[in-house]
Amino acid sequence: MRPRAQSPPRVAALTRARERAYVKAMPMAAERQRVVITGLGAVSPLGVGVDANWEALLAGRSGIGPLTAFPADDFPVRIAGEVRGFDPSPYVDRKELKKVDRFAQFALAAAQMAVADAALVVTPDNAHRVGVVVGVGMGGLASLEEAHGLYLESRLKRISPFIIPRVIANMAPGLVAIRHGCTGVNYTPTSACASGGQAVGEAWRWIRDGEQDVIIAGGAEAAITPLGVGGFAAMRAMSTRNAEPTRASRPFDRDRDGFVIAEGAGVLVLESLPHARARGARIYAELIGYGANCDAFHITAPAPDGRGAAACMQLALASGGIEAGEVDYINAHGTSTPYNDANETQAIKRVFGAHARRLAVSSTKSMTGHLFGGAGAVEAVYTALALHHGWMPPTINLDEPDPECDLDYVANSARQAALRVALSNSFGFGGANACIALRRWSDD
Repeated sequence: MRPRAQSPPRVAALTRARERAYVKAMPMAAERQRVVITGLGAVSPLGVGVDANWEALLAGRSGIGPLTAFPADDFPVRIAGEVRGFDPSPYVDRKELKKVDRFAQFALAAAQMAVADAALVVTPDNAHRVGVVVGVGMGGLASLEEAHGLYLESRLKRISPFIIPRVIANMAPGLVAIRHGCTGVNYTPTSACASGGQAVGEAWRWIRDGEQDVIIAGGAEAAITPLGVGGFAAMRAMSTRNAEPTRASRPFDRDRDGFVIAEGAGVLVLESLPHARARGARIYAELIGYGANCDAFHITAPAPDGRGAAACMQLALASGGIEAGEVDYINAHGTSTPYNDANETQAIKRVFGAHARRLAVSSTKSMTGHLFGGAGAVEAVYTALALHHGWMPPTINLDEPDPECDLDYVANSARQAALRVALSNSFGFGGANACIALRRWSDD
């Protein structure tokens, strides 16, 4: 065995000095910050903007309709949760549109809404303390398919020099940072359907630990393409209730037959409480906990008995110092697939025991469909609104509850309640799990 290389004394001393300076600049664990939500933005099948989304949620209105993004007459699945009538021009310069895939357009739009809602001003003096974290599951799938078609037709003659920036997932936070001048952390969790939830959770950690004052955090996706729809259809994971689009997504219902593919983005402005108070920001809710883990079981199926999802929720509760009995509401992953909904119900029972019968659970995917990498972030926006306004969105299309799904799923009508603590679950292929815990904001 070769001896371990030794650093020259002068280099080693310099390295140690730099390490000491770095550690000295970092806050101690005792100085962990509380993290609050001061801005929200949403683009989804329910509409463009937070107000449009919230109105549709409380009305129990579905955003699912016939698939129009491409000809799908020969597809077994011909429904989707499309963002209809989306105009990117207020968010992306027309000269830049050819460089920006639809998923990144959604991210830019939701981020601009959230930053404006928070009245956040990024300056050269604070830019290094403002980061951007946006989760993306699949990236620029439409741009990739288009470029591949051109390649097959002409080899390299018609390949755009912008194809790589259009496709790569980290262009979502990159473009948001460029737009707003944020020079802090810039990161893209890519963990399938857990991506958006992990983005919000990891942003919470950076602020909690004092490394950033503000993070624009969220998730985005635009995978309604021939390969996106065709691939999931080949897995038989999607609903084929083509004649009844608005009734196709039916989490926890006995007759559910799969999820409905959807697109969009959700973005939250997260801040340390001292930073938010110093600038007089309006606060929607407090982010108090986060858990992330892996089932380590199967590439697509969840671990039996909900054990992976249960462990993830327990991590979120522990990180926030929350007792199970404090939780009033869970925005479920609730995809409308046979395995997920029963599995998540089992997981909730494992974590909450008898209290599982007293808390409320709902799946907003019954109205939006499944936004994949954007789902966790959009649902974090919805959960913050539920706490802020004291209303729980419903699970629509829950007409005949599955006997295995026997909790209170806020069936078909929104419900008013004095909520204190809520969880938002996100589970993805590969066994990736994320859970964030939020608390109603109070000055106490």
